[in-house]
Amino acid sequence: MKEDILHNLAVINDRIRNACERSGRNINEVKLLLATKTVSAERIKIALEHSQTLIAENKVQELKEKYDDLKNTPHENHFIGHLQTNKIKDILKYDVICVQSLDRLELAEKLHQRLLAENKTIDVLIQVNTSNEESKFGVDPSEAIELTRKVAGFSTLKIKGLMTIGLFSAETEKVRSCFKILKKIQQDIMQENIPNVEMKELSMGMSGDLETAIEEGATIVRVGTAVFGARIHPDSYYWDEGKN
Repeated sequence: MKEDILHNLAVINDRIRNACERSGRNINEVKLLLATKTVSAERIKIALEHSQTLIAENKVQELKEKYDDLKNTPHENHFIGHLQTNKIKDILKYDVICVQSLDRLELAEKLHQRLLAENKTIDVLIQVNTSNEESKFGVDPSEAIELTRKVAGFSTLKIKGLMTIGLFSAETEKVRSCFKILKKIQQDIMQENIPNVEMKELSMGMSGDLETAIEEGATIVRVGTAVFGARIHPDSYYWDEGKN
């Protein structure tokens, strides 16, 4: 198991390096986030003990289940799944430092209220539905700037950029169009000069399309299966609101 994970990490880091070289980008601009849904704490630890520091869960329940086993191994924890407002307290309890899936004002309001009560702040990314699929969460691209402006009014929420899931497709140019949309929104928001807003992060691209994402400006690529192996369920299962 250890040998497989370390080999896969080496392959992914080579893919990231090669994509950066082809795109004329500095490899230090792109972070590898390990998507650890369904992955045991034992396997996650192998990656964390070999130079990886950034992991993310899709489901609050998995965050809870692995917390004790991972808390003494240095790492940063992001949340990338659809977050229900009644799970906000758990996100904060289990040391999530960034919610990448902020996609609606109600969530921002409830998150802000809880953070105020606990005298905390948290980093967030605005999630955008660039594929225009009903099965995907995220704000409509046409409403992304307005949502960003409203979220920026909450002092506890530190907007660091944008996230998208993109299209699950083998057709590279269709996937690329999703990433181009996110990049364009980033540029448009930067021109607005909204207080309390940074647009340094673009979280986009996964195991199958990370090269395309890097070519289009990704600063965070989310990789799970290419490091830890295939999962029982298809990707769509992990973005189901009802299963959080």
